[in-house]
Amino acid sequence: MHTVAVLSLKGGVGKTTVALGVASAALRRGARTLVADLDPQGNATTSLDPPLTDRTLADVLETPVRSVLERAIAPSVWSDQIDVLVGAEELEMLNEPDADIRRLENLSRALDELHTNPLREEPYELVILDCPPSLGRLTRSALVAADSALIVTEPTMYAVSGARRALEAIEKIREEQNPGLRPIGVVVNKLRVRSYEHQFRVAELRENFGPLVMPTAIPDRLAVQQAQGACSPIHEWHSPGAQEIALTFNMVLAKVLRSSRAGRHRVRGDEGPEPTEEPAKLSDTGTG
Repeated sequence: MHTVAVLSLKGGVGKTTVALGVASAALRRGARTLVADLDPQGNATTSLDPPLTDRTLADVLETPVRSVLERAIAPSVWSDQIDVLVGAEELEMLNEPDADIRRLENLSRALDELHTNPLREEPYELVILDCPPSLGRLTRSALVAADSALIVTEPTMYAVSGARRALEAIEKIREEQNPGLRPIGVVVNKLRVRSYEHQFRVAELRENFGPLVMPTAIPDRLAVQQAQGACSPIHEWHSPGAQEIALTFNMVLAKVLRSSRAGRHRVRGDEGPEPTEEPAKLSDTGTG
């Protein structure tokens, strides 16, 4: 079970779009997937449209036990191959900036339980953590729980600084709490190919982050909003724009699944001996 955190420290860049796009690609591939909606806005939950549950991710973060976890997970309207760890507005109350280490590890404990004792006979191959656009407890919990991290940005003047802060956050969590965490790419979203400004900003991102920037950006297409509004996977939305975007998400998913960190790690105190290999620095981390 591979866990990927999808994050951005700037709002409005389409982070949930990327999380759902990767989930759509996983569905097309036949990979059983769980989407955990950590964003208090709950857009991923809305688009996946699961039935009502009497527990949510907010309850799991406070009490990461099996009985609560089972009641907070529901099948999506997309397929019984895509489940949702349901988000809620109450998550905002848990997003304190200075949560203690034990509380930051609760999500990891919950996912370890799913890895050790799957809810169904067919375990999850992929868990996607849709993070809020801030660096409070919710995003930090996701980075503690994740095997890899995918940064979403847009081609604007704020893109470089936002991506840089996200990479710094990943590095900090890796050094202090999760040595297995790897940044696997920077995804540029909402690209207008004919915009000189957008092309300039993409070049700037590549200059700053090199091979971490995904080779293909996600174009700005109305099909994304149409598919999400219809609670449909982008791969099943039949328009030329949707099919173009779907191919890009296939590439992103392939990168996620090729990530060197392929399985669950245990939270501190539950794992075996510390790894002897020194984790690679961000400057040494590529996409291949």
